[in-house]
Amino acid sequence: MRTLPHPHPEDFDLATVLHALGDPVRLELVHRLARDGETTCSPEGLSVPRSTLSNHWRILREAGVVAVRTSGKTRLVTLRRDALDTRLPGLLAAVLDELTGGRDG
Repeated sequence: MRTLPHPHPEDFDLATVLHALGDPVRLELVHRLARDGETTCSPEGLSVPRSTLSNHWRILREAGVVAVRTSGKTRLVTLRRDALDTRLPGLLAAVLDELTGGRDG
């Protein structure tokens, strides 16, 4: 199993995280991770080309929003909720609350 490089929580930058969360596709990916937990890098039900999806995951990973690890040929993605909450308290909860209208997250 191999892990891709991720920023340390103390290196998270608010503008970078907000940029990563500022795209509707990336917001949907974060929402799904919050709701469903770990997923593959190609979740079902998205009509996004694979190369575009890879770019979205890269932006989220480089901002510190998600962690990506490889297991064989599969890349698994998880939400870095604890790290985000430590460095930027309340941000993720506010974003998820807005996405779900307060229903979950």
